[in-house]
Amino acid sequence: MIEERNFFSMLRQLWLKNLFICVGLDSAFEKIPQCLKDSVEATLGYVSVEEIMFQFNKNIIKATADLVCAFKLNIAFYEAQGNEGMAALIRTIAYIKEYAPEVPIILDAKRADIGNTNDGYVKSAFDIIGADAITVNPFFGKEAMEPFLKMKNKGIIILCRTSNSGSGEFQDLEVNGEPLYQVVARRVVESWNDNSNCAVVVGATQPEELEQVRMIVGDMPILIPGVGAQGADVKKTVNAGGREVIIHSARKIIFASDGPDYAEEARTETVKLGNLILICMAND
Repeated sequence: MIEERNFFSMLRQLWLKNLFICVGLDSAFEKIPQCLKDSVEATLGYVSVEEIMFQFNKNIIKATADLVCAFKLNIAFYEAQGNEGMAALIRTIAYIKEYAPEVPIILDAKRADIGNTNDGYVKSAFDIIGADAITVNPFFGKEAMEPFLKMKNKGIIILCRTSNSGSGEFQDLEVNGEPLYQVVARRVVESWNDNSNCAVVVGATQPEELEQVRMIVGDMPILIPGVGAQGADVKKTVNAGGREVIIHSARKIIFASDGPDYAEEARTETVKLGNLILICMAND
C-alpha cells in the first residue's frame, strides 16, 4: 500500500534542509520563450499549447527542484488555454511527483463556495489534478469550507492578507476592534485548524501585517507571495515571517530569460533568492 502524501510532513522535511522557496509555475503561454515554441513545433509539426507549456514547466522543475520547499501552480494560467492548458497542468503535477516526489505541490485556485459545491472543488483539486494543497477564500465561513478542512493530509491555505495593492479595501476593515485580516488569522487558529492542516497567505508587500499575523498564528506555515516581481524586501519578510514560511516567487524566476538559457537562469535566480533568505535568517 502506497503511503498517502502529507503536505505538512513534506514541507517540514524540506525546511530542515533550509529550503524555503516556492517556485510559482505561473506559465503564461505568451511569455514562454519563442525558442521553445519553435522547437516543439519543429518536433511535432504543429503548435501544441499543451506540449509547450509542459516542456517549459518540466525544464524549470528539473532546474530548481533541489532548491525549493514547494511548487505552486496558479490554475488561471492553465484554464486560460482551455483543454490543452488543463492537460499541461495535470501532466506537470504528475511529473513533479515522478521527478521530485519529496516536493509538495500547491494549487493556487482560491476556491470558495457553499459546502456541496466545495465537494466538487475538493475532488477536482486532489483526486483529478493531484495537488497536495490548495488556496481557499474564507469568505463563506468554516461550515462551507468543511469539505476542504476535513482533508487531513492536504494543506488548506487560507487567504488572510494578500499582496495586491488594493488588498486593504476589505482586509483592513475594523471588526471588533481589529482589522479583518487579523480576525481571519485568529479564526483559523482557534476554530478551523482542528486537523492541523491549515496555513495562511500573507503578502510580503505587507511586512508589518505579516509580523502581526505571525504573532497570532504561532508556528503555522505562512505562504508569502510578493517576493520577486512585486519587489518586496526579503530581509523585512524574513524578519517578520520567521522560519515557518513558504516564500513564493514566480515571474522573476521562471521568466528570468527569454532565450534558450531560461532554465539555467531560473536556477540562478532561485539560488540567489535562497542564499539571500538564509543570510537574512542567520542575521535575524
